[in-house]
Amino acid sequence: MKKLTRAKTMQRQALTWRLEKRRVVIVPTMGFLHAGHAALIKRARRIAGKNGRVVVSIFVNPTQFAPNEDLERYPRSENADFQLCRSLGVDAVFLPPAQDIYPKECEAPFSTFVTEESLSTSMEGRSRPIHFRGVATIVVILFNLTQASHAVFGEKDFQQAAIIIKMAKDLKFPTRIIVAPTVREADGLAKSSRNAYLSLAQRENATILWRCIEATRTSVNEAETGVSAKRMRQKLERLIDKTPEANLDYIEFFNPKTLAPVSKIQHSDRIALAIRFGKTRLIDNGLI
Repeated sequence: MKKLTRAKTMQRQALTWRLEKRRVVIVPTMGFLHAGHAALIKRARRIAGKNGRVVVSIFVNPTQFAPNEDLERYPRSENADFQLCRSLGVDAVFLPPAQDIYPKECEAPFSTFVTEESLSTSMEGRSRPIHFRGVATIVVILFNLTQASHAVFGEKDFQQAAIIIKMAKDLKFPTRIIVAPTVREADGLAKSSRNAYLSLAQRENATILWRCIEATRTSVNEAETGVSAKRMRQKLERLIDKTPEANLDYIEFFNPKTLAPVSKIQHSDRIALAIRFGKTRLIDNGLI
């Protein structure tokens, strides 16, 4: 397994693989890898096949964090990440320094960003206004550096995946976007690097995200003609209010193709929500 730490080195390696007609599959991550990431890497390995190459990027991307967010304290575990990648048959780990991706001290400092202007305005985009600009920009950079034919993302970040699919289509990238299912703990909590921030009590209470998804499914199953989004939101807000330390950011019921909010919830719709536990903000989503 190669460890690549410079953008130019990554691109040279990718171009060599391209000349060798090898399929390159990238799994973009911010590190602190867990079972959810492992599932994405395994999916990438299957797509790449024996002769292809799997690249895992580990980069805590500063442009997707607002000044008041957790960039500096975001959990990191470089050695454990390498061991996991090696055990899963990863061919290269790309671990660039921020200055290599976003040069500041040069004749022409970094000043170009990618913005999706339709799918990115709601939910996470409303709560974190600069977030998706930073995500789209780093993904474009990674696609260019790795020459990837496929990229694997997790369904837990459903809005992010939808934006990347739209961006790749609009900008004519040949990269095919694969969205893999969310990996959950036994009690339903979605695997997330930020779960490491939670105290024992917060970890127990964090299952409210999954319970909200399950409660919505149950209500829609019991209804014959759909459920009022307004009433369902009020019901979930009451559940969250009863959960210690849980502070709601948003709940949205939406069409998964357009991300547009719906007034009446059907089985084909999705729910997305974000809840804070102290300084830790968790997100989740699910098909109704």
